[in-house]
Amino acid sequence: MRLLVTGASGLLGSAVARLGAAAGHDIIGAVGRWSRPVPGVARQVSVDLTGPQGIDALLREARPAVVMNCAAISEPAACDANPALAEKINVTLPQTLAQWSATNGARLLQVSTEQVFDGENPPYRIQDPVQPLHLYGRQKAEAEQHVLAACPGAAVLRIPLLFGNSLGGRRSVHEKFLEAWAAGRVMRLFTDEVRAVCSAESVAAALLELAPRPDLTGLLHWSGARPVSRHEMGRAVCTRFGFPETWIEAVPRSAMPDFTATRPRDLTLDLAPLDRELRTRPESFEDAVARLVLPLWWRGFGDRKP
Repeated sequence: MRLLVTGASGLLGSAVARLGAAAGHDIIGAVGRWSRPVPGVARQVSVDLTGPQGIDALLREARPAVVMNCAAISEPAACDANPALAEKINVTLPQTLAQWSATNGARLLQVSTEQVFDGENPPYRIQDPVQPLHLYGRQKAEAEQHVLAACPGAAVLRIPLLFGNSLGGRRSVHEKFLEAWAAGRVMRLFTDEVRAVCSAESVAAALLELAPRPDLTGLLHWSGARPVSRHEMGRAVCTRFGFPETWIEAVPRSAMPDFTATRPRDLTLDLAPLDRELRTRPESFEDAVARLVLPLWWRGFGDRKP
């Protein structure tokens, strides 16, 4: 099956490319400024995803059976810093892909986020109303509406915070921890902010199972098997690599009220019906942590202490 993966150099897109190629799929990877080869991608195309011309040309030439949109500006702070750019990637691009897919009979898988919810009434079901607390969540909620209106046969998969090993070594949760520690900072991590994290590979496996399942459409949820706090994430990363827990500090959300005003408290997702439909099972937090490795850039920082 020919798959077009947008954001193929990102944490999730690169996992889709790697697992998809291993399963025998023909992977076309759309990247932005990333210049190194993406493992698993048979044909890698650098394309400007902020305008319709480049992606339209790629779609017409590639004629994929499945379009997986893994491209996003997914950090809320980055969306706030450049809302116009974030709008083009997070809203306009999915709409363009949905219109093309509907017209050309392609299966569209749009990646969305748990951040469309406010975190006050978990676990969230697919039919629960969205109430995002920040611009990123609002943009992804808007994209969901556009995609399903333009392409009713699409599947929109809401996913959690992801663990994993990015190609550049600076994208995932543990890599952000490492950057802070390399700079000599102790990570202040909330004991009462909860996410049902899983690895990028777990989400990629779910997406690849969804690709040939036109019976599974509309809003869907995927996440790890159990919710954990930010502080538990930090402790697990320290244990994984043998770092002292003095590198992290446990704090309640109430200690930083201004900072947490737009941070949802608990984004645990109800996974029905996918937890019954897929062979892939929700991943344990321990298995997600076991996949983590130290990036190459960490060499030379290992003896430093915050």
